[in-house]
Amino acid sequence: MRLLVTGGAGFIGSTFVRRLLAGHRDVAVTVVDLLTYAGNMANLAPVLDDPRLTFIRGDIADGAMLTALVPGHEAIVNFAAESHVDRSIAGSQAFVDTNVGGAHALLRAALHAGTERFVQVSTDEVYGSIEFGSWHERSPLDPNSPYAATKAAADLLALSFARTHGLHVSITRCGNNYGPRQHPEKMIPLFITNLLDGLPVPLYGDGRNVRHWIHVDDHCRAVQLVLEKGLAGSVYHVAGGQELSNRDVTERLIAACGAGAAKVREVADRPGHDFRYSLAGDSLTSLGFVPQVHVDGGFPATVDWYRRNRSWWEPLKVAAATGGRR
Repeated sequence: MRLLVTGGAGFIGSTFVRRLLAGHRDVAVTVVDLLTYAGNMANLAPVLDDPRLTFIRGDIADGAMLTALVPGHEAIVNFAAESHVDRSIAGSQAFVDTNVGGAHALLRAALHAGTERFVQVSTDEVYGSIEFGSWHERSPLDPNSPYAATKAAADLLALSFARTHGLHVSITRCGNNYGPRQHPEKMIPLFITNLLDGLPVPLYGDGRNVRHWIHVDDHCRAVQLVLEKGLAGSVYHVAGGQELSNRDVTERLIAACGAGAAKVREVADRPGHDFRYSLAGDSLTSLGFVPQVHVDGGFPATVDWYRRNRSWWEPLKVAAATGGRR
């Protein structure tokens, strides 16, 4: 199979590419990534010399590029996205351009090329917030942040191409990911790297907001399963089954880093901060999905990776502090 992976130099996309090439001899992968601040060629370093990998720096909203590129690929997995909620609140245009316009351009290119399968990688944030219980795959979309709204729009476009044009599109919606090579703007790597440097960690509000946490390896296993077995026009929840409040996560990271509770700094809450996310994952379970990494082992292992790989994350934090790109 020849597979096109968009956003393949990012945190989740690169994990998917590395795992795919390591586990499947008969696959060839084309990665398209614009290499914005969140895309990092170092994420693909372990496989850059693999002759089955082709890397193209490009924008998924570039229809002309996609028209030339997509033919010959049996499947597309779309990881490409602007994904940081705080950035979407500060400025939403890039989120509309990539998450909506880019997804639309990919869907059109896939339709015209006769692509056999298309997996749209989405998020639980499209549902908004839920106080009790869990969302199922047909729960109404009710996004609160510009980021979530653009992902919801892309999901609806994807489903429309399945229903109107017969394109074989499946959608995955996942909870919060963690693991190696996650950009340090996100909560877990930000807190880990701050703690490793002896710095305080900024906890939004009272820290009671609850999220589903899943290791990136488990997420990528799920996406691979949906790519292979997912039904056209269907949504699959990637539920890690490990709900934790932000304060619980903070306390676990503090313990894993050998720091103390005095490092926590409560800061003003984020505008429109969703209180709780929770996914029911029966559809994916029916395909045989079982998460393999529990936070009890996953969090300490992630801390250890950041402790051993300062050369990966220190330049990113310097760039963020100075307004640079690297």
